[in-house]
This record gives sequence, C-alpha cells and structure tokens, in this order.
Amino acid sequence: RGREQGYLTYAEVNDHLPEDISDPEQVEDIIRMINDMGINVFESAPDADALLLAEADTDEAAAEEAAAALAAVETDIGRTTDPVRMYMREMGTVELLTREGEIEIAKRIEEGIREVMGAIAHFPGTVEHILSEYTRVTTEGGRLSDVLSGYIDPDDGIAPPAEVPPPIDQKAEKTDVADDDDEESDGEDEEEAESGPDPVVAAQRFGAVSDQMAIALKALKKHGRGSKQANEELLALAELFMPIKLVPKQFEGLVERVRSALERLRAQERAI
Repeated sequence: RGREQGYLTYAEVNDHLPEDISDPEQVEDIIRMINDMGINVFESAPDADALLLAEADTDEAAAEEAAAALAAVETDIGRTTDPVRMYMREMGTVELLTREGEIEIAKRIEEGIREVMGAIAHFPGTVEHILSEYTRVTTEGGRLSDVLSGYIDPDDGIAPPAEVPPPIDQKAEKTDVADDDDEESDGEDEEEAESGPDPVVAAQRFGAVSDQMAIALKALKKHGRGSKQANEELLALAELFMPIKLVPKQFEGLVERVRSALERLRAQERAI
C-alpha cells in the first residue's frame, strides 16, 4: 500500500503492527526503517502538493524490504530481551500444577523433612534440646504450638492414649461461665481452632522419644557410638523423632546447630 500511494500514515502503520508492540522506541525504529526505504510516514494523509514535495523515488524492491522489516519485527517478539515479556512468554510454556501434582510435591517435601529429622536425631544434643523445649512450654505456661505444628505421619504405630483426661483451661472455663449461651458456643469454637496440636498426643509422642533417648544414651555409654547396639537404639530413636513436625523456628534452629558444628569441624581439619 505504501508503494502504491507513495506514503503511509501512522494509523496505517499501527494497524499492521502486532498488538504486543507498545513501546514508543520500537515504533520509532519501525518508522525509521520505513523512511529509509523511501516511504514517507505522515500524521494524516497529505494533500497533493505536500506529497509532491516529500515524495521520494521508490521501487518494488524497496517496498518488499519494508514489508520484510515489519515481518522481522513480528518474529523478533519471540526473542525479546524485555524481562516482563520474557516472563509472560515463559509462563505459557509451563504446565500448571494439577491437584495430584501438588499432593505429590507435598509428599516429597514431607519425606525430605522426615529424612532430615532422622539424621538430626543421631547428632548429640539435638533431641535433648527439643525435649527441653517441650518441657519448658508444658511446665512454664508456654504454647505447644511454639514447638511443633503437627505430625508428618500420624499413623506411625503409636497407640492413642487411654483414660487420660484432656487438660482444662481454667481461664477459658471462667470466661465460658460468664458469657451467654451464644458467646459460649463461639468461644469454644475459637478455642478449638486455636488450640494447636493435641497436648495428650504430644505427651504420648514426646514421652516415647524421651524413653528411647534414655535407652540410647545407656547403649552409647556402655557399648560406644560405633557399636551395633548403640546404632540400633539410635535408629529406633530416629523413627520416633522423625514424624514430629517442628515449627520452622525450631527446625531451622536444629539444622543450624548441626551446620555450625560441621563448619567448626572443617575449620579444625583445615588447621591440621
């Protein structure tokens, strides 16, 4: 069209540009290329006199080059270096997670946490530290949710407690008595939602860990860390410790203890 009428308007150029091109610098580059090929671009259609003054000699080859320039710009969209466009383009090539995929990833994450917990259980002082934290929150009025958030595998063979009455929150009981029936019901619902891990189940699990910890320490003292008996007891301890899902602060603290000890050990090795 530019070859036939001797010019193009900005509106005509914009009509043939891809929708993705909105950067003024890109538009100016395209218009500059069209001008270099002998086709003038005007704000609006010029009259005959203005066209004669601005008209340049053009041939069919130049017009074909202009069309090729526009086509090249369309092709370059896929090779843009603009971070936003690259991100949007890549998003279309990544398959969205399905429900099954999310479950599979969650299982892999939990399995990784279990493995880390099992390895940490063999490191001196880590299990004792968590047991002391549990004792602190249960005896000094802390919250159980400050130590653990739940259990990765609730069906790991630990029997549910029998004939152990649930703990009574005296403050909550007094508040419930003072409130009317509707407020009492709401208060109970909120208390249940915010109660966190079941303290009775936690007592069962941490009690089992504490008992096995005592057995493992005796085996270590009697037979040594490299002995078969000590390794068996440490493995049993790890099996009980792995399912406990610590809150991030506690979990990261244990990992940091092991990491710091490893760094000190490597520093000593380098010094030697």
